[in-house]
Amino acid sequence: MTFSSLRRLGLRALSPSRPGIRWLSAAALCGAATLAQAAGFTFIEVPADKDGPALRGAVWSPCSTPAGRIDLAPLVLQGTRDCAVAGQGLPLVVVSHGAGGSALGHHDTAATLADAGYVVAAINHPGDNFQDMSRQGHLSAFATRPVDMRRLTDYMLGAWPYRAQLDAGKVGFFGYSRGGYTGLVAIGAKPDWTLRPDLCPPLSMRPLCGDIRRNEIPATPAPDARIKAAVIVDPLSVFDAKGLGQVGVPVQLWASALGGSGVTLPSVETLRQGLPRAPDWHVAANAEH
Repeated sequence: MTFSSLRRLGLRALSPSRPGIRWLSAAALCGAATLAQAAGFTFIEVPADKDGPALRGAVWSPCSTPAGRIDLAPLVLQGTRDCAVAGQGLPLVVVSHGAGGSALGHHDTAATLADAGYVVAAINHPGDNFQDMSRQGHLSAFATRPVDMRRLTDYMLGAWPYRAQLDAGKVGFFGYSRGGYTGLVAIGAKPDWTLRPDLCPPLSMRPLCGDIRRNEIPATPAPDARIKAAVIVDPLSVFDAKGLGQVGVPVQLWASALGGSGVTLPSVETLRQGLPRAPDWHVAANAEH
């Protein structure tokens, strides 16, 4: 499955019909009719604090100015730099990328959502992004990812210049691959790394496999109760029904039929069956991760 196809899937996933996440769809329809002409775009930096280093990222928002060309080589985005945010009571969607990804990895989904009346915020996960993979193979990166997203949400609701235009009661989560894992933990799931021996063959030298063998498992961060709905796309899954028992928000779940990079259709199917509330379930046929 290509990144662009996953972004298209993510956009469709954020327009669900399930009652618990209907506000996402309703906001999109209303926003498309009354708010935005184009996506505003700006870079952000969440300051370093006791919970981690500075987080660099981007925000897409409703904008009343026609879109132009934004050159961010090698990417070209359509939108308006530093546009004043249009609208009030706007839903917020926070986005978590996959291994070695970036805040811009789902830019077309983010821009389309902003056109439809959402504010979308994404960051580069420290030590697990395209510029810095120093912690990518360590379990510590999985422990800090949900904390990164909580800090991003704190910033957007508490310090972002246009925070007064957000509806703090309408926070959604979009996560792909490791970002899907991140989203599940953020809504209350507890991982069990012993469930997936296929990730660590006996001779594997990956640092995270050594962590698992030595039972050096980082503590699972507390969930973020502000998240009211989650779209989880092809997640790296190390969860069973017991670990998923505290997930209470509506979930839309996507899987690639062919998987890859540690993601398998059976592992995502196990996740589907273990969620206490049946998710809105989709499989992308003939697609790889």
